[in-house]
Amino acid sequence: MKIQNTLISILIINFNNAKLITRAINSCLGQSYKNFEILIFDDKSIDNSREIINKFKNNKKIRIFFNKKKKKKFAALNAMNGYISIFRKSKGSIICLLDSDDHFHKSKIIKILKVFQKNRKVNFVQNLPYIKGEKKLKRTNKNNPMSFWPYLAPESCISFRKKFMIDFLRVNKKYLNKFENVWMGFRMGVYSFFNQESFFTLSEHLTFYESLGESKKYQFLGKNWFKRRNDSFDYLKKILKRSMSLNYNLDYLITKFLTSFYK
Repeated sequence: MKIQNTLISILIINFNNAKLITRAINSCLGQSYKNFEILIFDDKSIDNSREIINKFKNNKKIRIFFNKKKKKKFAALNAMNGYISIFRKSKGSIICLLDSDDHFHKSKIIKILKVFQKNRKVNFVQNLPYIKGEKKLKRTNKNNPMSFWPYLAPESCISFRKKFMIDFLRVNKKYLNKFENVWMGFRMGVYSFFNQESFFTLSEHLTFYESLGESKKYQFLGKNWFKRRNDSFDYLKKILKRSMSLNYNLDYLITKFLTSFYK
């Protein structure tokens, strides 16, 4: 298949990011690779996001969706449900995720697509983020998602084949409304690495990441930081096909001990 014949679906989710959503959309429209569609999901924003998003409704590359269902109490689950909702309406064979407070480098799509074209067995790719106010992210093991346990690159850095997401949703069906501190990027990375062995990190900084909103709740060694670790361990135990010696892992034991005081 010629590279220019591959349709890319960019999924954007938004909640109260009226100040940044235009930048996110324009970073997609300005891609050097042009065979793409953009699906935007607004999760009941109470600022003027809807008005701003509707300015793009006449662009033939863009489809807009507003959440009409009841929201959940947890941001991670709401974000995941938003992405899943518009994924099911997407047409591309390669999917890229984007939170509305982040934006893409202009050559991101073409570089991601070349990875998939060159590596037929790779179903899941994460690129590295530019994080505002921080040095460029360096990984100790570029193809091991556990090197930042329990954190992978943000959702805005994630791309995957459509067939991968279909398999992921099938296997994770009964867990989609559980583990409220476990974000979709972590779930997908774990599933790709351990169950499919199709995980790949592109060591280029192709996503500008703002680290706004809910991500600031998980301050290092804080209460929510340990809750996320605890939920991530519990998720791992449910989803992994191969066994892990979590009960004998010091990190696991410390996390379990400390989070027992937070419940």
